[in-house]
Amino acid sequence: MNVKNLFSEFNSKKILVIGDSMIDSYLFGEINRTSPEAPVPVVETKKHESRLGGAANVALNLKSLGATPILCSAIGDDKEGKLFIKLMKKEDLTTEGMIISKIKRTTLKTRVIANDKHQLRIDEEDSSPIDNEIELIDLIKKLIYNIDVVVLQDYNKGVLTSNVINEVIKIANNNNIPSIVDPKKDNFFNYKNCTIFKPNLAEIKIGMNINDELRNLKDLNKVTTKLRLQLNSDAVLLTLSSRGICLDSHNNFRQFPSYKRKLVDVSGAGDTVISVAALCLSTNINYSDLTILSNLAGGLVCEAVGVIPINKEKFLNEAIKTLKNE
Repeated sequence: MNVKNLFSEFNSKKILVIGDSMIDSYLFGEINRTSPEAPVPVVETKKHESRLGGAANVALNLKSLGATPILCSAIGDDKEGKLFIKLMKKEDLTTEGMIISKIKRTTLKTRVIANDKHQLRIDEEDSSPIDNEIELIDLIKKLIYNIDVVVLQDYNKGVLTSNVINEVIKIANNNNIPSIVDPKKDNFFNYKNCTIFKPNLAEIKIGMNINDELRNLKDLNKVTTKLRLQLNSDAVLLTLSSRGICLDSHNNFRQFPSYKRKLVDVSGAGDTVISVAALCLSTNINYSDLTILSNLAGGLVCEAVGVIPINKEKFLNEAIKTLKNE
């Protein structure tokens, strides 16, 4: 595989990202004392940032890798929703796939970062199903043509209802467009006939009602194969955090260990993994190389604080070195 050619090929790809979007808000500060009111640290804030999160972070990763993403999502008719659109325009992302919900609020996740450490997260959200499901499906039908890959990014915030999921995968398959899914528990088994299903360890344990820690490769193989057959998917890509990634495809199973990194913050790593996997899925590379590159990318973004898109140049250099040693 010529890695440079592969990364150049990313520039011509058009990806439809469907799922729950949000704002990632950050309060950066310092802890120098304990509160006299309760035994908790006092964070003296120095900086406040707002960034695109959730499915929007997948779109940012794809854009950073050179592709053209179209985000298809729903936000609330509130001040956070207006800020979200402003951030989209600032990042030069199209808003043609966005719809406004009159009853749902825009999800806001506020992370408190102090002394270079993630101290606290505050979530403000409404996880009920969207009220304009038909409008979203009709919009997806208009946008899905000339798309290379469809990404379904599920955060259990109400955008990906069972009807939306079924319609999207059916349309994608009818048009020979591969699909890749980052699931959550509520719709875990609704993604039948997708191309790649990418849960993490916690999600597969909850989704398949497993109490075992799944540290044995035979057990991992058994579970991922069962899930792949149940979903009728080409492959299951199971992320294992510090233990790397498992790939199960057509009775071929392999665990890829994680690459040694100075991990600072794991926030957003899954978004980066699915972004790289989606772009690789749009090319002719095999699933093993797809997994290696996705695994590498997920580790790279954990070296920085907060949810950030991957740096393509740094990723390319690391990919060249890594694949030489494979």
